[in-house]
Amino acid sequence: MKSLKIFSPKVYTLTTLVMTIILGSLIFINSQASLPNYDSQGNALPTLAPMLEKITDAVVNVSTMEGTIRVVNRDKNSIFDQPLFQDPLLNRFLEQFKQFQQYDDDNEKTPPSTQQKNLGSGVIINANKGYVLTNNHVIEHADKILITLKDGRKLEAELIGSDKKTDIALLKIPAKNLTDIPLANSDKLRVGDFAVAIGNPFGLGQTVTSGIISALGRTGLGIEGYEDFIQTDASINPGNSGGALVNLRGELIGINTAILSKHGGNVGIGFAIPVNMVNSITEQLLEHGQVKRGLLGVHIQDLTPDLADALNIKQSSGAIIANVMKNSAAERAGLKNGDVIIQANNKSINTASNLRNFVGLLRPGEKIRFQVVRENKQFALTATISGDDELLISQTDFNAKDLHPSLDGAVFSEDPQTNQVKISELVRGSVAWSVGLKVGDHIVAINHYKVSKLSDLKNLSKRNLHRIAINIQRGDTGLYLVLE
Repeated sequence: MKSLKIFSPKVYTLTTLVMTIILGSLIFINSQASLPNYDSQGNALPTLAPMLEKITDAVVNVSTMEGTIRVVNRDKNSIFDQPLFQDPLLNRFLEQFKQFQQYDDDNEKTPPSTQQKNLGSGVIINANKGYVLTNNHVIEHADKILITLKDGRKLEAELIGSDKKTDIALLKIPAKNLTDIPLANSDKLRVGDFAVAIGNPFGLGQTVTSGIISALGRTGLGIEGYEDFIQTDASINPGNSGGALVNLRGELIGINTAILSKHGGNVGIGFAIPVNMVNSITEQLLEHGQVKRGLLGVHIQDLTPDLADALNIKQSSGAIIANVMKNSAAERAGLKNGDVIIQANNKSINTASNLRNFVGLLRPGEKIRFQVVRENKQFALTATISGDDELLISQTDFNAKDLHPSLDGAVFSEDPQTNQVKISELVRGSVAWSVGLKVGDHIVAINHYKVSKLSDLKNLSKRNLHRIAINIQRGDTGLYLVLE
């Protein structure tokens, strides 16, 4: 039988010292953090403080003054009674806003207008030119954007451009005595890499949390139009939106954008937009003030093992083409229904989201060389992306908040049985849920415009409607819902 060996105190102390020095040295080599702190016996202790001291000045507070907002409540239940706002900590900070809420009377009069001040975070990426990155949802509809630096300076920011579909906004502030964050290559991230989140949660002031990269390439969450999220367990809370996710070298790896939570607080599941995607978006915002996306012209879906088996396809993953649009770039390239795309410009395509995100970062006129599997034979095709505002449309590929912010959290799809558009998914606790929408609601018309397919909603979303009246069919009942 093996015996348990017990080290003497001297040996144990020596072993501990050696291990501490080795660990500290590895952290220093790999992260550029140093060891300025010592314990009571003079042993060096690992710390990230030196790295953070170099970059935290580049993370700023973003506050906005928004225009007049009018809300029509359809029942007597306060929005603050919804589960999203039941977190005790959130309630404490929201008390000051509850006094502004007023219920509609029996005549459904519109309550008084209010002005809101949003709080978020931002990251200085170019100190010489004063460029600041944040989330689009932080500054959307803002009349005035105010940046507060770590040293207390308050600067009014100019909006260079924003992109709803990736939730990125680029701001500019006067470039004087600023600090920026160097950028990493997010394609080289691995699950298990250490990560540090920096932001301004709950308006408390700058806060730093740490964790690891929990997952990469998260998609299908319904948060943004184009999703390729970094998932981390570093604490991200309300107010962290637009803040920095950095590696241990102090390099930016992502922009914090969302959390998965029942009550609005951190549960260890946070999401950041990879910096490589941010770079591509930023270049277009600087050049055009907006993102110009191309159109490939296909309906796609994931090739699952069950689908591959049913269609006798040996390939087990990829993006399978369900339909090729007439006169599209895909048709001109020779793509056909049933083709499985497994590579795009030498990058592996395992899901429909992979392909959608890849093409979504390209501009009209750019070329893509596809590796395609057709009838279990692999070959190459080259497509030239055509110009359009939409891309890779799928049957449920409509971000409802593009039509109106109050529809955030709803997913629309076409109902072939009724030839109508219906709400197929609804995030509990979301804005759309709080205004009274339900799964299964059919959209008959919006502002007197008849709605029968997703393209009708897409066309309406381009009108930038601030007030919409939705005619809903719910079972045998019809009703109107007014959103402002």
